[in-house]
Amino acid sequence: MLRGEVSTGTATLEALRRVNSGLEERKERREVESLNRLPATLTEQFARLSKPDLLAHFRTRASPQFLPGFGDVARTADLQRQLFPLETEKLIAGARRIATEHCWPLLGFGEKCFGQGEIDWNLDPLSGSDWPLTYHADIELVRTDGSDARVLWELNRLGQLITLGRAYAVTNDEQFSAEVFRQLTSWRLQNPVARGVNWNCAMEVALRAINLLAVFPLILPAPQLTEDTLSELLMVLNQHGAHIRRNLEYSHIATSNHYLCDIAGLLWLGILLPELEDAAGWRGFAFEELLKEMDRQVLADGADYEASTGYHRLKAELFLYSFVLCHINGFDIEQKYWQKLRGMIDYIKAYLRPDGRAPLIGDTDSGQVMPIVRRSADDHRYVLALGAAVFHEPQFKDGGACPEEVLWALGESGVRDYSALPPGKSRQSQAFAEAGTYVLRQDDLYLLFNASASGLRGRGSHGHNDALSVEISACGTAFVVDPGSYVYTADPHERHLFRSTAYHSTVQIDEAEQNSIDEQAPFVIGDEAHPRLIRWETGEETDLVIAEHDGYSRLTQPVTHRRAVSFDKRQRSWLVADSFNGEGEHEFSFRFHFAPGLISTVRPDGMVEVLDDQNGARLLISARGLNTGPQFESRFSSRDYGNKHSSQSVCWKLRAAAPLVARFVLVPFAVGEDEHERMTNVSEARPSGRA
Repeated sequence: MLRGEVSTGTATLEALRRVNSGLEERKERREVESLNRLPATLTEQFARLSKPDLLAHFRTRASPQFLPGFGDVARTADLQRQLFPLETEKLIAGARRIATEHCWPLLGFGEKCFGQGEIDWNLDPLSGSDWPLTYHADIELVRTDGSDARVLWELNRLGQLITLGRAYAVTNDEQFSAEVFRQLTSWRLQNPVARGVNWNCAMEVALRAINLLAVFPLILPAPQLTEDTLSELLMVLNQHGAHIRRNLEYSHIATSNHYLCDIAGLLWLGILLPELEDAAGWRGFAFEELLKEMDRQVLADGADYEASTGYHRLKAELFLYSFVLCHINGFDIEQKYWQKLRGMIDYIKAYLRPDGRAPLIGDTDSGQVMPIVRRSADDHRYVLALGAAVFHEPQFKDGGACPEEVLWALGESGVRDYSALPPGKSRQSQAFAEAGTYVLRQDDLYLLFNASASGLRGRGSHGHNDALSVEISACGTAFVVDPGSYVYTADPHERHLFRSTAYHSTVQIDEAEQNSIDEQAPFVIGDEAHPRLIRWETGEETDLVIAEHDGYSRLTQPVTHRRAVSFDKRQRSWLVADSFNGEGEHEFSFRFHFAPGLISTVRPDGMVEVLDDQNGARLLISARGLNTGPQFESRFSSRDYGNKHSSQSVCWKLRAAAPLVARFVLVPFAVGEDEHERMTNVSEARPSGRA
């Protein structure tokens, strides 16, 4: 936490906070046995009600309002069947599999089954080892047995209960509602408050609370919701709110997606359960903090400051759902924050590839807020659609069908608003200078140039060593991609590889890392590279971006890497020019990391050909100024947490003295295009390269 520059005042505040946090922890330890027995404390008005009257109140109350689609469940269920018939069949089949077999998809691991009997909520799905029910702050998250707390946490976020609840709303089949209550009771009995890994991280407690709040309106009509089960549910939710408030993941030095989730959970509990005595305090505190964190964590150009598109999606969901929830319940949010949220959606629109998938810059753990539909880590289109409906913005409508999230989050009017929007215009090249993201695009051609820093204003935990790397998509195919993340603590070595310089489409010198990383510190990355923009131009015929970084200034003989990318829109080609300012002889490794499933070869003329045999699209890469040939390297790529596929990178490796200049011409071809004419025109148009 003390990486980077920290003022004396900030360090003092942080020291005091940690002292107070330690005192609070000692108090919680003393009371841990009694915390699990505390019932929900209601306000005086509701504490006076009899149990039957309290149940009747919750079943008939008109306010507060949950998200519109959950508010009018009967109408939403009708529209689900009408608008999404195939998806509804899949929903019901998935819910039946959960109810009868305890099987459902878990992150990128595919379907996992958790036993015919009672689910063991503390059994690690990867290693098969149990996590202990010791005091939550004593849990060691990084173990050496192949376990991964992130995977167990996903199970314990209880997102599968939303699937069951939606299926119950659509079918009125009590098999689904009964399973909701069985799992909730089972979970409560196995997870006493403040003990075990499922209470270790307040973020996880908050996301679980949000999911339970989403399930609540879906199972309100269920006969299993009795006076006693209502008391149990209120108790669990009250315990969640109190635990979050005691264990906020705040620091005066840096906050992240963890603290943002903490306060979102408190906000939702405070708004949706005003019957709880502590709700008003949670609500007031969290509302102010949510806006402060938007100022802190969202850059002026709309990007998340953690240098991660995966966590950008998570935060965009948090703000979207939370702002809608506040709006319909009368909590006014200043227009500047709505504009900032709009900027977050615009960033998503800009970085999505022509195939609609997201480049996985930095870390991603496939996390979703309130997973109405399970989405892979690189699927961000549904957030774009939500933004289109919320802001009535055609530019956020990419022509795809309305996703189910719009119906359930925004109700019938949201679907109507989305459907009424005309399709957005073709996306243009766009620069996000604070994020360090530059998108060069026209029609089906797309190149993302990454000049982002390590994130968190120099204290990054989710950034990768990807300075000056590129992603390239053309002719319906993603050719050059970021490898993703794969896993966190389950395999420290794989974690290290996926965020390393050698796994990204940039240049490595002397096998050094751009920023210092350590296999034994999976959530620490240095801030040595400091990428910076030199030049950005965009026009009708060409785009140009130039940036450099100092990641190799730590070498005995320092070198500065500068990369220029020129996009010739008429010739449909890119020129990537790398220059190195420094002294001494070094080993330079120039890499492009290809997407899985492509066929790559070196042709007799020395050019690298990358073929998508599904649609016939090709990418040719011609190296200029290098006296060495290309070699292929075995790699992996991951588009969902826990999932990876074999892929390749191509590498030109040579020893040479700095200064040095190397160029690469990249030309895509759709099936049937005349290669000779195209390559001749490209060579004639740029004999030496404008960049």
